[in-house]
Amino acid sequence: MLLLLVSFFVAAAVTLIVIHSSRSHAHLSADADLSGPQKFHAVPVPRIGGVGMFIGLLACIAVAAFSGRADWKTGALLMLAGLPAFLAGLVEDLTKRVSPGKRLLATAVSAALGIWLLGATITRTDVPGLDWVVSVSVGAWLATVFTVAGVANSINIIDGFNGLSSMCVSLMLLAFAYVAFQVGDVTLALWALAGVGMALGFFVWNFPGGLIFMGDGGAYFLGFYLAEIGILLIARNPGVSPLFPLMVCIYPVFETVFSIYRRRIVRSVPPGLPDGIHLHSLIYRRLMRWAIGARDARALTRRNSMTAPYLWMLCVTSLAPALLFWDSSVMTGACMVLFALVYIAFYRRIVRFQTPKWLVVRR
Repeated sequence: MLLLLVSFFVAAAVTLIVIHSSRSHAHLSADADLSGPQKFHAVPVPRIGGVGMFIGLLACIAVAAFSGRADWKTGALLMLAGLPAFLAGLVEDLTKRVSPGKRLLATAVSAALGIWLLGATITRTDVPGLDWVVSVSVGAWLATVFTVAGVANSINIIDGFNGLSSMCVSLMLLAFAYVAFQVGDVTLALWALAGVGMALGFFVWNFPGGLIFMGDGGAYFLGFYLAEIGILLIARNPGVSPLFPLMVCIYPVFETVFSIYRRRIVRSVPPGLPDGIHLHSLIYRRLMRWAIGARDARALTRRNSMTAPYLWMLCVTSLAPALLFWDSSVMTGACMVLFALVYIAFYRRIVRFQTPKWLVVRR
């Protein structure tokens, strides 16, 4: 609990400093482009919220080290491994000149460092065929790098509305912490809680007012951290189903996979290009359209913030069965298939203007 509190208060304090000093660095840090398909804010806002989270975790490591805790090294190695992903995203936040390919490469480097420094490697999947692939060292390394980079990118994709990604990641890390405690892996549980603290330290300034954005640096680092905790959980604890971390993260992961399918197969456009028909974008445009009538900055911010709770509930629908069946790959796999079917059905109804009336917020 101490690590959670330290990371929360330090992340919140540093984020507040970044907000109050925004005039001095707005020419670098502010997101002034309000016209893109994934832009849903009304005024320029600093997008370097990852700085506060990173420093919050650094403070946790310092407190753990100075208090004589042996597990401080786990946190330090997690931060060190995540540094390439964080820096690549932060440079993009400040310069807008780092290509998606280079950022993806940086997250892959972070994943490779996680393998080397922490032994965070996927060696079992309980999926026929894939188990054979990861039984070979090279196959396990490639699967791990692909998974970590994919999860980090998926968190960046859903980072479109106030409070969305930070709350979802907080809930996911809480699920990891719960199961880690269940199997007696206290070290991993504590660092999962430290991740919750740093995410919530950002959340309090991002939701509902949208005073600061997470940015690519924060999203990639938080996504990397989430993936590493999940992989370490199954690598260190054979009793945990290898599908459990995927079920926990299935909302952002399936959102990413479905978006790639929708763009590459259905629309024949490059999957790396931004668009405005992600599920969270559709909820904003079609479920929130009657909620706020005015179009001034305050009204648009309220409309933005009313979108995230829908996706929090979607996230919880994956966490509940994951926590019930964390030790059963058969049940977890069945729940994953059910989630995918429900997601697709829900998406199709919204995109075809058939949204259930009870979901539409009206004044």
